[in-house]
Amino acid sequence: MILHADMDAFYASVEQRDRPELRGRPVIVGGTGPRGVVAAASYEARRFGVRSAIPTAQARALCPEGVFLRGDMRRYARESERIFEIFRRFTPLVEGLSLDEAFLDLSGTERLHGPPAEAGRRLRALVRAEIDLAVSVGIGPVKMVAKIASEAAKPDGLLEVPADGVRAFLDPLPVERLWGVGPV
Repeated sequence: MILHADMDAFYASVEQRDRPELRGRPVIVGGTGPRGVVAAASYEARRFGVRSAIPTAQARALCPEGVFLRGDMRRYARESERIFEIFRRFTPLVEGLSLDEAFLDLSGTERLHGPPAEAGRRLRALVRAEIDLAVSVGIGPVKMVAKIASEAAKPDGLLEVPADGVRAFLDPLPVERLWGVGPV
């Protein structure tokens, strides 16, 4: 089985963790200039319609009370390395997609870490205990299913899709939810 781990609102969550005065407030990390783009939005900011990859000017219009931060990529990269070290405790087969998400191939690890869902629960608990951040986990027989499952589990959840449940899981979803498929 494949596990997809995706940190929840990673850059914004690091800022909220490290600056307690930001907790519970809408935090938007990204370019702060007139041509800036949002790199991450806290869940508080998402309630106003702010999402990654939208222009910062649009985010300011949607969430004028938001806290806009340029961010610190070196700090996020250091945190990412700590998180990936936890991932590698579960399997050497870790495929990073970005600083805040990775696929973990759990094949052959059940005797060490238990069934995939148990491994996912343990991974989430370790990230929470050691890094003090939330990670959503999706588990499936292939990468695409695991990634879609982690998106469905957000925020701060876990969803396992067994091999015999893939069709039932995917059937109701719009085609745009498939990894790599854009709007049609």
